[in-house]
Amino acid sequence: MSSSFKDKLSAILSRASYVQERLNDPSGLDHKEFVDLSKEFSDLGPVTDEIRTLLRLYQELSDTEEIVSSFAGVVAGDEKELKDMAEAEYHDLKKKIADQEHNVKLMLLPKDIDDEKNAILEIRAGAGGDEAGLFAADLFRMYSLYASVHGWKFEVLEFSESGIGSIAKASASISGKGVYARLKFESGVHRVQRVPETEASGRIHTSTATVAILPEVEDIDMQIDDKDLKIETCRASGAGGQHVNKTDSAVRIVHLPTNIVVTMQDERSQHKNKLKAMKILRAKIYEMEKSKKDSERAQNRKTQVGTGDRSERIRTYNFPQGRVSDHRINLTLYKIDRIMDGTELDDVISKLIEADQVERMMGD
Repeated sequence: MSSSFKDKLSAILSRASYVQERLNDPSGLDHKEFVDLSKEFSDLGPVTDEIRTLLRLYQELSDTEEIVSSFAGVVAGDEKELKDMAEAEYHDLKKKIADQEHNVKLMLLPKDIDDEKNAILEIRAGAGGDEAGLFAADLFRMYSLYASVHGWKFEVLEFSESGIGSIAKASASISGKGVYARLKFESGVHRVQRVPETEASGRIHTSTATVAILPEVEDIDMQIDDKDLKIETCRASGAGGQHVNKTDSAVRIVHLPTNIVVTMQDERSQHKNKLKAMKILRAKIYEMEKSKKDSERAQNRKTQVGTGDRSERIRTYNFPQGRVSDHRINLTLYKIDRIMDGTELDDVISKLIEADQVERMMGD
């Protein structure tokens, strides 16, 4: 154990002890201080338990080393058997310590403040015409099924479809525990390789769709000044059918300082369209501000899983070969059907999270 790592562990245990003492004798604490310390103590609990387990293993290893040393020179008899047992215990403890150190280091990685937030999913058809729109619809379905697997709420905010089941753009609010933490690495360009149903010659086409995952921001987290908004209403447009509004209920909101534009026409109610548009607008403004703050860090260290830039090609879905390849971590899985139905998308997402954790630990 390095001295810096040992010092970090000692500092955490000292802080936890101090917080516990203050909570045991809360005189002098106002309500906010008491609530903040209570939350900190709750957050520190799991990591201090793991640290104490690690320190116990260190002590057991030290004791076992002494036992092994006491048998120096023994080569036969009952003492040889005891020596072999002690050496086996020593090697077992070394492995347990390595695993426990890894667990503790993972818990000590800086947390993304947005990890526990809900998320806004936005998908747009890219290059490839109708086939790109069909692929965008497939991705939207994949994420809705994935949300169902996790017991998350999937609320469609916008769904701009054509007559053949393709979509130009769709967005949804996904709510649940740790949604953004699991989905944040999905942002980027997704590519599909397959034979379109309309392709008579059986030629494989390549099409793309863009996925954006934004942390959902509440009113209390971000106040937007009304004077910074230009709000316009108009009649909804589209391919026709029952979902197109016949009144001026479509809403277009421009955030003047950033020139971010959000248009919403899914609901017949102008008020509901405005609420949905504002939800997306807050997420987009928040993402822009966060990207600016993270730019310096990103220049110093680009993680294996990429930057989350929507122009970055991150994954290919090859239907003829039944494979899904994530280019950021050189991962290829031959179970495209189970990934597309959401049941085994975690096999990709978990590897991305692990890669990010490893990269950040190496950076430390």
